[in-house]
Amino acid sequence: MEQKHKRRPHYSGKYPRRFEEKYKEQNPVKYGDTIEHVISKGSTPAGMHIPIMVDEILGFLEIKPGEIGLDCTLGYGGHSLRMLQALSSQTQKAEMSAGHLYALDVDPIEIVKTRERLKEKGYGEEIFTAICTNFRNIDEVAEKYGPFDFVLADLGVSSMQIDNPERGFSYKTDGPLDMRLDPSRGESAAQRLATLSEAEIASMLYENSDEPYAAEIAKAVAEVYRRGGKIETTGELREVVKKAVVRIPAKKLVEESREDAIKKAYARTFQALRIDVNSEMEVLYEFLEKLPAAVREGGRICILTFHSGEDRLVKKAFKAGLRDGLYSYASKDVIRPSKEECFRNPRARSTKLRCAMKA
Repeated sequence: MEQKHKRRPHYSGKYPRRFEEKYKEQNPVKYGDTIEHVISKGSTPAGMHIPIMVDEILGFLEIKPGEIGLDCTLGYGGHSLRMLQALSSQTQKAEMSAGHLYALDVDPIEIVKTRERLKEKGYGEEIFTAICTNFRNIDEVAEKYGPFDFVLADLGVSSMQIDNPERGFSYKTDGPLDMRLDPSRGESAAQRLATLSEAEIASMLYENSDEPYAAEIAKAVAEVYRRGGKIETTGELREVVKKAVVRIPAKKLVEESREDAIKKAYARTFQALRIDVNSEMEVLYEFLEKLPAAVREGGRICILTFHSGEDRLVKKAFKAGLRDGLYSYASKDVIRPSKEECFRNPRARSTKLRCAMKA
């Protein structure tokens, strides 16, 4: 049966604005010039994720021929690709086994795309294995495939998830209020929000994103439900947050302007809810407890964090591990991305890198 020709999305203006209109950005192989143009302007192409602090990570991991590694958060595969290239290049020089890279991702949608993407670049099952599981299960993975010589965990959400309106992660586009890293399991953000009390919402906002207007936003959200309303889309939540911040007296605003206060409240509220929906702090705590046992003696570890709560947990775990003799080295200070990288990839600005070595 002859397939019907699909016309490309049409859009008004010189450049596409909506995610579904950016068909060139979502096909980097065919439209490489478009991808480079978008990146050169300091933006992330739709459907892509630009890996952060790659050189710093590879510099510490010092991947050697024949080693076994683990990427705990595969995502778009940017870090995995560079680690695979390091394994391959080292192999050619030393004429040794390439070793193997294992990668985890809880997102059943993106892991399939990334596995195929890396396979097309020449990294098949002989050197790369993608496993659909949460990195809190590192003990089970290590029991079967480890212990590992090097481990990377890039925490947070990938750009592909943030930019896709259907996933509901971003306040910038309208879509269902979902936010689940695995859309097939658990409660959506809309369902979760509807079950929380005003006090619980305020606590969530403060603990997960240090939201200074937690009480005001929580009161506004709770009021919607008290009146029999619902918050089921990103746009509806955005409006509730805006109305809450608009009512705050100017003298109580933390930011210089109300416009900045509203914008930052959007970002912090969506971050806090996403962390709650995916139990991200609990997952990280469990992962950090299991991590030392999953790494071989002398194994190297890099962890990228994107907010203060994550960084505090990693810092505390590395410090305790160093004290207890689990680690022979743990970085005292965080490593931050360069100004050049932050310009080229603005999503790198909040990144903090910490490293450790197994005793």
